[in-house]
Amino acid sequence: MTKKVERSVSEFNTELKLKGFKAFQLEDDSNATRIYSRKDFFKICLTTGHSKIHYADKSFDQEGTILFFGNPHIPYSWETISTQYIGYTCLFSEEFLKQSERSESLSQSPFFKIGGTPVLKISEEQRLFLNTIFQKMIDEQQSNYAYKDELIRNYINLVIHEALKLQPSENYHQHKNGTSRVTSVFLELLERQFPIETGDKPLQLKTAQDYAQHLNIHVNYLNRAVKEVTGKSTTTHITERITTEAKALLQHTDWNISEIAYALGFEYPTYFNNFFKKNTGTNPKSLREIEV
Repeated sequence: MTKKVERSVSEFNTELKLKGFKAFQLEDDSNATRIYSRKDFFKICLTTGHSKIHYADKSFDQEGTILFFGNPHIPYSWETISTQYIGYTCLFSEEFLKQSERSESLSQSPFFKIGGTPVLKISEEQRLFLNTIFQKMIDEQQSNYAYKDELIRNYINLVIHEALKLQPSENYHQHKNGTSRVTSVFLELLERQFPIETGDKPLQLKTAQDYAQHLNIHVNYLNRAVKEVTGKSTTTHITERITTEAKALLQHTDWNISEIAYALGFEYPTYFNNFFKKNTGTNPKSLREIEV
């Protein structure tokens, strides 16, 4: 790499880090697309050509125009097969996009989250429209407009909303370790729900279907993967973890049983009592009295 290229890459990374956003045409900044720090920045690419994308436990073999969403927390690699590859890329930090109070976490987006589908097939009509949006981002980042950051955020959200209207690409296959990957992600997500530290928000993920929807995979695939890897069903893992948390709350807090039931996602205390007795052989009140 020449000194000129090294300097341009360094300047690129410095600008990206300071501003939290960068958009460019691929032909102009091909070195920068390979060298930027993926630990910090999300990525949206609109590209035309033939490529293979390996993303978590999936591989996508794509020809034509695609829209790709890269999450810095999910491992991925990109093989360019075409001799000519054109398009646009924008990189941005979550902090840059979430300046708007209405913005939700990118990790919950169906395109960026673990288990999501990050590749969409784009028609020629859609390509022309999205080209315009990317070019507007490039032009705006060089302007002196006082509110250009807000305008760029709107452009990024427009690209995401356009993608939400499209059907996810199904042109992929699962790696042999796909079941292990899905199971690992499920178990990690299950553990993140605990411990319950406040009683004002009920447990959000309570069933296998809840977890499958959160991971953007079919519940049957989740159930098969978890059973194959651990020997126990998804529901059994969830039930055991909720039961363990219920015991801890009964033993180590002064919350009444209704408050504990609500915190664990049960609509009525009676439902919690029946759940607890079925899985422990005793009712919540009896366990608390024994501990006292």
